[in-house]
Amino acid sequence: MKLDPILIKLFDKREKITTSIYVEQLSNNIYRAVENEIFNCSLTFGTEFTTRINSEGNHEIIKITKESDLITRRFILSPKYKNSAYQILGDELVKLGGFWHVDFGGIVTINIPKKFEFNIDQLMKELDIKLTEIIAN
Repeated sequence: MKLDPILIKLFDKREKITTSIYVEQLSNNIYRAVENEIFNCSLTFGTEFTTRINSEGNHEIIKITKESDLITRRFILSPKYKNSAYQILGDELVKLGGFWHVDFGGIVTINIPKKFEFNIDQLMKELDIKLTEIIAN
């Protein structure tokens, strides 16, 4: 059964920031992310988590109950390349069960199935796309 996404406000205690994220509500206080949270690299497409409502009325993550089944990588887009080159890469990801989106017009987040039949680095090399990867600590 496909659930309709809802938008929740999510407070990150460690970073002291509140963001909004689209999720599927699985039960009373359990959610599955249907997008990647740009500021919290552990909260990616498919991650399931439990929340509680804080005094401000926002959700706070208590615990991640299931990691995403996808590998998530982020890159800074270069204006050097045409959008069509990025679209080819994105179309291949989607065809094989992946997901991708662009934030702030310059950061692409890709979610790669663990059994993805292509080496994403090799595919970018073949398309002659050189991007700077954002690595979370």
